[in-house]
Order: sequence, then C-alpha cells, then structure tokens
Amino acid sequence: MNALDQWLLSVMYRTAGHSHALARVAETIVNMYLIKGTVLIALLWWIWTRREHATADRSEERRRDREIVVIAVLSGLVALLAGRLLAHYLPFRLRPFYEPQLRYLYPETTSPDLLPRTWSAFPSDHAMLWCAIATAIFVASRAAGIYALLHTAILIGLPRIYLGLHYPTDVIAGAALGIVIACILNYGPIRSRLAAPVLALARYRPGLFHALAFVLCFELATQFDEFRALAHDMSSVMAGFV
Repeated sequence: MNALDQWLLSVMYRTAGHSHALARVAETIVNMYLIKGTVLIALLWWIWTRREHATADRSEERRRDREIVVIAVLSGLVALLAGRLLAHYLPFRLRPFYEPQLRYLYPETTSPDLLPRTWSAFPSDHAMLWCAIATAIFVASRAAGIYALLHTAILIGLPRIYLGLHYPTDVIAGAALGIVIACILNYGPIRSRLAAPVLALARYRPGLFHALAFVLCFELATQFDEFRALAHDMSSVMAGFV
C-alpha cells in the first residue's frame, strides 16, 4: 500500500470507525443498482427530453443536449472497456479486502466474496464509468452535473473504499480517467460527428432506437454484471480444461 492510500485510509477510519451498522449501509449501497447508476441514467433521459417541445429557434439546443447524452453513453462504454484493458495489462493489484495484512482495517460484511479475487483493483471501473457519465451530465447542466459528480463520489466511490473493494488511489485514478475520456469525446466536432448516426436513428427509426436505448441503459445501470459474471465463469471453465 502506498503512502497516499495509507494516509487516506487512516483519515477515513479515524472519521468513520469500524461500525457494523455503517458497513451494512455501505454494503447495501454497493449492491443497489438504483442508488448507483440508475439515478444517473435517469438524469440522461431528463436531458434528452427536457427540450422535447422546443421551438424552432431552440432546436440547436435540443440537438446539443441529445448529442451530449449520446456521448455520455459512449464515454461510459469506452471507460468500461479502457478500465478492463488497464486492469488486465497493468500489474495485478489484489483488492485490499483480500490482503491478509490489511483485513483488520475493514469491517466484516455479510458478503465476503463481493468480487472475485482474480479481478484487479486498479483502476476502479465503477469510478471510470460513472465519472465519465457524470462529466457529460455536467456539460449539459451545471447543477445536475455537480449533483452527479457528488453522487458518484459519495455513493459509488466511498462505499467501495470503505468495504475494501478498492484502494483510494484506484478510485481517484478511475475517476480522473473517466473525466478525461468524457472531456475528449465532448469536444464539439468530435461530439457532433460521433452522435450524428445515433440521432439519425432516433429520428427515422424511433421504435428501434428506443428499444435499443432501453437495453443499453439497463446494461449500463447494472454495469454489464451478467456479462461480466458469464465471462468470469467461462474463463474458469476454460482454465479447467488447460
């Protein structure tokens, strides 16, 4: 554990302590999709529809909003992919909960196997995904974006640190990478070009667009957990044949 992680963890546990009740609250938050991504996905739909009946002179504002929503989702997907690639190719980092010499730091939970030991802790793909989406929300609306960033830090990042799923620097690095990805993709010309095919689909094939958007938003809100679990199980099965 590096010096920054050690200092940040000492500050956290001096402040919060090893409370069984607080651990249960943190565990509940970590396991609830509604508290995590669903709220931010709902904000994206609010941004998409808030100028639904805009007059002709405000049609550009509506288009900009919808471009930002498309880029928010794309940023999240890129962040998830980048997070998995970094976790795979960077040196493996065991999650602190599973480090025997660090177990005394973390409260007992009712779900000791919250994540497989084989998934590297660095960087936090939760932080990457939701900070990317929160940053895009901020581009569309300062007030909503500030809430989204605070929501990500307090209700997504902190509980994972408190339970030992990540070191603080895993979350900080993930958040920084997610923000950078969203900022790059939200650059005006890049945003317009990438969003154009999706907006065309929404205009000319609205039924297909909304069906696909529902499935994609559901998978983002659950962070593709079913696919990730399936991939983990399949890799375990394949390893058994080697």
